[in-house]
Amino acid sequence: MIRNIATGVQSFTSNAFLVAGDQRVLVDTGANFDAVGEIRTHVDDLDAVVLTHTHPDHVGNLESVKDAFDVQSFGFDTDHPGVDVGIEDEETVALGDDDYLALHTPGHKNDHLCFYSKSAGILFAGDLIFQNGSFGRTDLEEGDRETLIESIDRVGATVDEDLLEMHTGHGPSVTTNPYHDIELAGKAARMY
Repeated sequence: MIRNIATGVQSFTSNAFLVAGDQRVLVDTGANFDAVGEIRTHVDDLDAVVLTHTHPDHVGNLESVKDAFDVQSFGFDTDHPGVDVGIEDEETVALGDDDYLALHTPGHKNDHLCFYSKSAGILFAGDLIFQNGSFGRTDLEEGDRETLIESIDRVGATVDEDLLEMHTGHGPSVTTNPYHDIELAGKAARMY
């Protein structure tokens, strides 16, 4: 089960996905809402927090979640004060009942990761790719358009065309032909 606990929040936040199963994991924590209360409405405990990247809208609730559930956070950059354990490029990470391949995908931010499970047909795309071919902004510190395009291409070459779900850092998840949205993002990032 994957549930966006930030659904309906009317403040500056990212999506925050609770992945239940053998490993109860929160993918990004969002910001500016009661993430702990939302998590507790669905599960009694949490095993870990996994971060796509460390922009404030994705980690604003990080400390309160870590404190409430006594969990560690996992991400690419252990130099960030909120990241306890590093995730290497192409490392396997357990989310819920499935194993996910971690892909280092900079361009939006240097520490950006996407997580892909071939067996489940699911991609957590963070702020790299969004619905309808939108893509992460590159005008912030550490943003770089050419690097972003390379990262989108890497995801497109890694995921299967039978991808079932793409959960994004903002906006709705894509459950109808998400591979097409990845292809569109690669084209759009080259054009605009």
